[in-house]
Amino acid sequence: MNMTEKRPNVLLIAVDQWPGHLFGYRGHHAIETPTIDQLARNGAIYPRAYSECPICIPARRTLMTGTSPRTHGDRLFQPAAPMPDLPTLAGTFQAAGYQTAAVGKIHAFPPRARIGFEEALIAEEGRPQLGAVDDHDLYLSDRGFTGKQFMHGMSNNDYGWRTWHLPEDCHVTNWTTFAMCRTIKRRDPTRPAFWHLSYTQPHPPIVPLAAYLERYTRREMPAALSAPWGDDVPYALQAVRGYWDQLPSDRLADVRRAFYALCTHIDAQLRLVIGTLREEAVLDDTIILFCGDHGDMLGDFGLYAKRLMYEGSANVPMILIPAKGDRRVAPGTTDMRLVGLQDVMPTLLDLAGVHVPQTCDGLPMTGEARRETLYGEALEGSRATRMMHDGRHKLIWYPTGNVVQLFDLEEDPDERVDRAGDPAYGAVEARLTERLIGELYGVDGGLAEAGRLVGTPAERYVPVPNRGLSGQRGLHYPEPPLDDPANVVGAG
Repeated sequence: MNMTEKRPNVLLIAVDQWPGHLFGYRGHHAIETPTIDQLARNGAIYPRAYSECPICIPARRTLMTGTSPRTHGDRLFQPAAPMPDLPTLAGTFQAAGYQTAAVGKIHAFPPRARIGFEEALIAEEGRPQLGAVDDHDLYLSDRGFTGKQFMHGMSNNDYGWRTWHLPEDCHVTNWTTFAMCRTIKRRDPTRPAFWHLSYTQPHPPIVPLAAYLERYTRREMPAALSAPWGDDVPYALQAVRGYWDQLPSDRLADVRRAFYALCTHIDAQLRLVIGTLREEAVLDDTIILFCGDHGDMLGDFGLYAKRLMYEGSANVPMILIPAKGDRRVAPGTTDMRLVGLQDVMPTLLDLAGVHVPQTCDGLPMTGEARRETLYGEALEGSRATRMMHDGRHKLIWYPTGNVVQLFDLEEDPDERVDRAGDPAYGAVEARLTERLIGELYGVDGGLAEAGRLVGTPAERYVPVPNRGLSGQRGLHYPEPPLDDPANVVGAG
């Protein structure tokens, strides 16, 4: 793009732990997402979008650097790892003359690291032990609720729920929206803007506003998925089932109602952001991309949270709305190409006419280039899981126990029928296995021999006490003492 031309603004909206299928535009019959559904009609949707590592910190490192976990160095969840020495999305926009601002969850270390943002107003889910000043905490203190964000008693990594305990404007979703709207209104009118709006929910704690929960109280919830392969599962899945309670169907339905209420709350708040862009007369000049860092299994197959490669965990929402008149993205279209979070950075830079750094592993989602496969990975050791996806077929490998699963997502979108070992899918399994072996590195290097996956011996999970109640927060005034930032809090 000629630098004398007017350059578009860019708004990157991220949500945390929202499954890719849990939207009206994806055909979900129970969820209400009218605002996001309209955004989908305004642009292109990517149903085959995945988180290469469906864990918060690694996913956000991929989002902000345009690189795979192998390149940026985290497939675990390393809270004390600084952003790698790579060009970032915000830094690249800033170097191109953009003003850059983030509101909400960044999940960098140290927590106030700017990673290229000129301004950052953060809401980091109650981590004062890392030594940062949290802007949402400051707002609560200004409102007279110092240290009381978590007095609802719900955990950030569990599936208890209740309604929000403070005034509506104190809810982190409301604050994040308000702070972004104000940031847009405070913009420098002489420069284009890159804004990153990052909501912390529907990630637990599951504490919806009563007004949004009420609309779901009489609504029938979908039953949890089950499958024959779920009767005898490898260690990695045993560990997930052993960490979280196996909720009976009525209690799980209530959890889903509360979770859906968090989603609908975000959907409604997004109207204010769009409305602010419209009233400020910059909506038509703004590229919008809506995505998530990963999903949540929400009880399907007896599994909860993320870190897994099933659709509920690894498939993420991805909607791209161009600036008005940009014909590279047609409104109301569905693009079935296989994409990852690594593609967000090159996509937004390319649409804005900014040079894409050579360090990016990803591809622009509007270009002619298509990937044949996408590799996914999460954790190491006994809980490791790996994925190879070709856009239709998904191969999942659990190294501990050397268990392979294969799903045909066109024939079986709910992943109920494991095709591994099925002669009809033999060629597909062999091809994806070969591709997966080619991606193994680091501690995975010895897990394949002579073109075969060999893994490690099977193990049986033995539950351990959950003394910290999944990373339960407490009273945050006076602030909790500083802690070792490398400690992983709340993981099973």
